[in-house]
Amino acid sequence: MFDEDVPAVPFISIIHREHAKYLNKKVKDENLSFGLYPLLIKIYQTDGIIQEQLAQIFHLNESTITRNLKKLEEKGFIKRIPDKRTKRIKITDKGAKTARKVMDYDEMWDEKIKEIIGDKEYDNFKNTLKKISEELI
Repeated sequence: MFDEDVPAVPFISIIHREHAKYLNKKVKDENLSFGLYPLLIKIYQTDGIIQEQLAQIFHLNESTITRNLKKLEEKGFIKRIPDKRTKRIKITDKGAKTARKVMDYDEMWDEKIKEIIGDKEYDNFKNTLKKISEELI
């Protein structure tokens, strides 16, 4: 299906796009785009997190985080609460419900990958991607 001389990056891109299609299909009724899922999940896991921390975690500039938080707030998934010179991000009931759904579907996706390559190879694959990401940042 693929030539031997294809570099690694296109395969990562294919997996990423297929994951996006999978999640978007699963939560299509939630009115939430794929790019906002990780942000919503992190807010769910760390309720009360501040914008600056989100920017650091996701390696995005604060203006991108602000834009995405505005979208999440407009859709009713979060509330931004002023706290001195920053804003704390709180999850709403709707946001928590959607975050749990996405996390469940992410687990199902991982199980699908494990069925293809096995648990041990999956762990090695994940650790390798993590190592590369840490070195590149």
